[in-house]
Formats: sequence, C-alpha cells, structure tokens
Amino acid sequence: MTAPHGTHGAPASPFQQPRAVWAVAFACVISFMGIGLVDPILPALAKSLKASPSQVSLLFTSYLVVTAVAMLVVGAISSRIGAKRTLVIGLAIIVVFAALAGTSGTVGGIVGYRAGWGLGNAMFIATSLAVIVASASGGFGGAIILYETSLGLGIAVGPLLGGVLGTLSWRGPFFGVAALMAVALIATALFVPALPKPATPTSVAAPLLALRHRGLLTMGLTALLYNWGFFTMLGYAPYPMKLSAIRLGFVFFGWGLLVAIFSVFVAPRLQARFGTAPTLYANLAALAVVLAVIAAGVSTPAVVIVAVIVSGAFIGINNTLTTQAVMLVSPVERSVASSSYGFVRFIGGGLAPYAAGKLADAHGLSLPFYVGAGAFAIAILVLSTGHKLLAAAESGEAAAEPVGPRLEPVGTPGSRPVVVAVANTPDAAEVVAAAARIAAQQGSPLEVVHVHETAVVEELAVEPADADATRAALATHLARLTATGVTASGALLHSVGDHAAAGRVLARHAREVGARAVVLGASPHGAAVQFTEGSLTTALTHDAPCPVLLVRDGQPRELTDATLRELASLG
Repeated sequence: MTAPHGTHGAPASPFQQPRAVWAVAFACVISFMGIGLVDPILPALAKSLKASPSQVSLLFTSYLVVTAVAMLVVGAISSRIGAKRTLVIGLAIIVVFAALAGTSGTVGGIVGYRAGWGLGNAMFIATSLAVIVASASGGFGGAIILYETSLGLGIAVGPLLGGVLGTLSWRGPFFGVAALMAVALIATALFVPALPKPATPTSVAAPLLALRHRGLLTMGLTALLYNWGFFTMLGYAPYPMKLSAIRLGFVFFGWGLLVAIFSVFVAPRLQARFGTAPTLYANLAALAVVLAVIAAGVSTPAVVIVAVIVSGAFIGINNTLTTQAVMLVSPVERSVASSSYGFVRFIGGGLAPYAAGKLADAHGLSLPFYVGAGAFAIAILVLSTGHKLLAAAESGEAAAEPVGPRLEPVGTPGSRPVVVAVANTPDAAEVVAAAARIAAQQGSPLEVVHVHETAVVEELAVEPADADATRAALATHLARLTATGVTASGALLHSVGDHAAAGRVLARHAREVGARAVVLGASPHGAAVQFTEGSLTTALTHDAPCPVLLVRDGQPRELTDATLRELASLG
C-alpha cells in the first residue's frame, strides 16, 4: 500500500528485517546466480565432455524452456498450496538437480538435470518477491531494496563464483549452488512463516487466456525477440573471448554489475524523462548495434569482451522497462500477467541458444550474433504496433477510481479541491484532519486519495497491498469526515514503477482535477529507500501544478526546493 506516507519517529531501516526476510534474500542471491553461473565454464565443459558449443547450448535451452512452461502453472500451484510451500519445493528441486548436474558425465545428462533446475527456479522466482514483501517489517520500500540488492549480488557474483569454482573443475559451480541453496532451503523452512492463500485460486488456464489481450501479447512477443538476442549473446559470447574460467568470470561480473545498476537506478529515471516506449526503442536499437559489433569483431577477443560488458547497461534498462510496459497495458491480474509474459519471453530465451548453435555449426560464429541483432531490430517493429496502446496506458494510469461521492466538475464555482494523499500510516487521520482544515479555510472541497502501486523489480512485479483493503481504508476516512460534518470525496489512483512514479501519478491527478493544493504526510522511508526507489515527495513537488503541503505533527508546511533539501538532510 503505497502513497505519500506520514509517520512519527525515525524512518524505518530497510535492513532491520526478520530472519524470514534474510533467509529468502539469501536464497534470491543464489537463485539469480543460476544463469550467469555456467557462462565461465562453457568452453571448459565443451572441452572436457568432447561436446560442440551447440550441444552445450542446450544447458540454456532445457533450463529456460522448462522455466517458461512452468510459469503457466506455478501461479495456480502457489494459490492452492501456499507461497511458502511453493518456495520450499522450488528450492529443494534446485538443490537436487544442481547436485545431479555436478555428478553427470555427459552433456545430455547435464541438459536433463538443468531442465529440472528450471522447474525449481520457476517455482522460486514466481513467489520469492511476494514472500519477502509479505514478511518484511522494515516497510515495503525496505523489502524492495533487499530484493534488488539480492538480485544485483546474484547477477554480478554468479559468473564470478562460477569462474572461481570452474578453475577447480567444471563440476564445481553445480556443487557450489547445490550446497549454498541447501543452506537457503533450511533457513527458509525454519524461519519463513506460513502465509495466507488467496481467497480465489488462480485458474490454470488464466495465463494462456490472458494472451488474447493485444497489449499483453505485443509486449510478450517483444520480450521473446529481446530474449532471443540476449541469450544468443549469453550462450555464445564466451567462446570467441578465448579466456580462462576465472577471467570469463570477471568479464561477466562486470556485465552483471551494469545490469543491476542500470535496472535499479537508471531505467526508472529514463522512463520518467522520455517515456517507456521511446526509451525501449532506443535501448533495443543500442542492443542491436552491440550484437552487430560482436558479430563483426568475433575474431577479436577484446572487441567481444568490451561489447559484452557494455551490453549489461542496456539489458538492465530493458528488463525493468519491459516489465513496466507489460503491467501498464495488461487488463488482467498482475500475477496472471507476469505468468503469461514469463512464458512467452522464456520461450525466446530457450530456443535462441539452440538455433544459434545450429547456425554457428553451419555458417560460422558471426551469423548467430547477426541474427540476434536482427531479433532486436524486429522487436522494435513489434513494439511499435502497440505504441498507441502503451502511450494511452501510460498517460492514463492516473485515471481516478471514485470512492464515495464524486466531486463537482472542475470549472464550477468553488470546485477546485484540496487533495490529501494518505496511506496506512499511524498519523493518516491526523494528516486528513489537517487537510480538512485547509480546505475549509480555502472554501474548497476535499478529496482523499491513495496511490496503489505496482512495484517493478527487474523482471518481476508485485502489489504491496490489496486494492479492496485500500478502498475500505479510504471509505473509513470519508466516514470519519462525514461524522464531523465535512463532505469529501475519495479516489484510488494506480501507478506502475518506483515511488517517484507514484508521485508523478499524483501530480497528474492534481492537474486533472484542478487542485488548489496537495497535502501529504512525511515519508517513513529513510535516505537509502528514497535514493534507490525514488522520492515520491520530490517527484510530486517537481510536477505538481499547485502548492504541496507537508504535514508534520499536525502542522502543514509548504514544500519548496529548500524544504526538500532540509528533509533530505534529516534522512
């Protein structure tokens, strides 16, 4: 449940969390190592098992195709047996099949065990973010920071660990993951409490039926083509680099750092500045250029190394913004949209390495990268067919869902409202009362609003609160105002992205209703959350067409650049 917040006392630390959160966060680190972990050992594995690169590429194909298919049913399974059981079963499957892969003596055996690993990974990634958010005590923003930190560590450290263990044996990374994930499995089983199941189980057919919606299908196909190019690079770039396992580990460590940094810090800011679709067009074009450079310079290891590392920046941006676009255009539940999208995009990632192997065997190593560059270019064309749909969804995400009586149409005498934004915080009633006094002084109507966020973390999305509970909270505020003789209306807004995106949605709504002022409480988030997730207050103040008043201890204070700097210095 996210909107402008108000609370008393010091901001909550994102790192003051129960053991359940730390257990799942540790498991997230190990899980996100899964794909990049094997990159440094691909050449050594091919040499040791006397296999061709195309045969070794099936490690990616089996893993990702099974993950894709499993995404269709994991939501239905989790809604019936509960998130914790789904999580624990997924971790157990990963432990077993990672260990079995380490014992195998054939490429075919490893490919088969990686398929089992993909099933466990699908069960884990589909539930881990929701479990962390549900178990967190340091606030929703703190839970997201921990998840993003875990994701970044896993993506960056996975190849490095794979390189270190790969210097001992190609079996080392598999046994290493099995051992570390076994620790995570025990901690999760011991510390994560049982979580409530949804009131209505998810239909098994829902993810496939959701693809009937044009917007979701368009974004899914865009992601399929993007993943085709991405996994062509991931599966085949290690070979022309001609590096040892440890040096390959360092290359992909640099790549992983850029993926993590650009997905968390850069993507939301580019989206805010240029919009989702334009940023994706430019980003996909940049990735096409990078793969074309690899194709042209495939015989020069230095060119391939630099291009792969640089690609991490564009991949990080694309992962975050594509997921945001899916959630913006999808008319179905977030969990169902995520499953549908995951199915389509992982299919692309799974088929690409196998096809690239066949092309490389027949026509040389350059052709797969040129085809990958072409896939990025075609993705731009597919995305453009849904441009109007995406632009309309992005500009319309601030559309208000009325709660209680409606306001008079803007333009009628005395219709400019005072808008008060609330959340589930201790001083919410105090903030609403202060806004009611301001509205009375101005002779304006009062509107109580809440921004219901969908947070996007790389390729996952989660809603921190139930929309029905949010509507009930708004109705409670309106009933309290009515009891004191104040007539007010309510509205539920929706945003997709970070906290700053919620601030922009609120500012856009204020402009649409012709607000006289926007009133909100102080954020409970500390400097770390506001820097990582974006500051709602700063974004609102920057975009709002009217004064923004911050209520502290019942007293409103207008926000300016100076007061924002003062608040930032207070952490």
